[in-house]
Amino acid sequence: MGLISLVGARPQIIKEAIICKELKKAGIDEILVNSGQHYDRNMSDIFFETLDIKVPDYNLGVGSGLHGEMTGKIMIEFEKVVLKEKPDAILVYGDTNTTLAGALVGAKLKIPVAHIEAGIRQEPKDMPEEINRIVTDHVSSLLFCPSELSVRNLEREGITKGVYFVGDVMYDLYKMMEPRFEDGAYKEYGLEDGKYIVLTLHRDFNVDNKEKLEKILKALDEISKEKVIFFPIHPRTKKRISEFGLEKYTNNFVMSEPIDYLRLMELVRHSWKVITDSGGLQKEAYFGKKRCIVLMPDTGWREIVDSGWNVLANEDTLVEKVLSEDEVIYPENLYGDGRTGEKIVEMLVRR
Repeated sequence: MGLISLVGARPQIIKEAIICKELKKAGIDEILVNSGQHYDRNMSDIFFETLDIKVPDYNLGVGSGLHGEMTGKIMIEFEKVVLKEKPDAILVYGDTNTTLAGALVGAKLKIPVAHIEAGIRQEPKDMPEEINRIVTDHVSSLLFCPSELSVRNLEREGITKGVYFVGDVMYDLYKMMEPRFEDGAYKEYGLEDGKYIVLTLHRDFNVDNKEKLEKILKALDEISKEKVIFFPIHPRTKKRISEFGLEKYTNNFVMSEPIDYLRLMELVRHSWKVITDSGGLQKEAYFGKKRCIVLMPDTGWREIVDSGWNVLANEDTLVEKVLSEDEVIYPENLYGDGRTGEKIVEMLVRR
C-alpha cells in the first residue's frame, strides 16, 4: 500500500509526526509532500527537525497568498506529484488551504481521500477554515473524527459511511513529546512560573480589520497591567500591526518570533492562562491543564467549552474573561486514549 501525506501548516506538520511513526511500524510506504503554505522557517522546517519527521519527498514551495491563489497553486503542483506517484490513498489533515487542495485533487482523480480531524464544525460558516472542513469532509472516503461530537456533526449532514471516532492525534503527540519539552524555556524570556499569559493571534477576522484589532490590542494592553503577556507573533499579525500603526499597544508585551512546538508547549505548561484564536493551541492548553480564553465567536472544540474549562471571548469581554478567577474542575479524557495514530493506520490497512 502506498500513501501520500500532504502537509503545509504547523498543525498538519505536527500531526503527521504521529501518523508517520505508525505507518513505519505497519510497513506502509509514505510519500511526504509539504505545500510550503507556512513559509517561515521557524514555523515549518524546524518542526521536521524537532519532531523527527522525515524530510519531505516533495516541497511545493507555494508560500503565502490569497486563498484562491494559494489553493490553486497547491492543486496544480500537487496534482503533478499524485499523477507521478499513483498512490492508493491521500491523507489530508485539519482545515487549511492545503487540506482543501489535497482533497480536491484526490477526489477529481478518483483516489480515496482520508481526512484526519474530520467532522469539526463551528461558526461563522464563512470562515475559510470552516469552508475547507466542510468541502473536504464531503469529498473524503475515510473520515477520522477526534470526538463523538464530530461524528454527530457528520451524521447531521448525511455522512455516515467511512466515519470513525478514533480520538485526537494531538493527544497522542502531546503524550509522546511531553518528556522532551524544553525545560525552563520560559526563564529565557524573563518570565515567572505561573505568572504570565501565552498569547497567539492570527485569524483574519481578528487581525485584518483595523478597528477590531485595535480593540483587541487595547484589551490586551489593559490585561498586561495585571499579568505579563508573552506573544510569539505570527507574520500576518506583525504585518497588520505595522500597517495599522498599532505598535504602541504591544509595548508591555514580551514579544518573540514564532517558536517551535517543544518550546511553546513548555511555555504553555508553566503559564497562568492562554489566549488564542488557534484551533490547535486551544487543545494543547487543555492537554497541559491550562485554561484557555478562545478569541473566536465559536470553536470546533466545543467539548472543552461545554465543560467550562475553556471560555469564548471577544474584544469587548476579553478583559473580564481573562482576569476571572473562577474555579473549574479539570475535565479528564475528552479526546480518546492516546492511541489515535495506531487506530487510523489499522483502519487504513484494513481498507
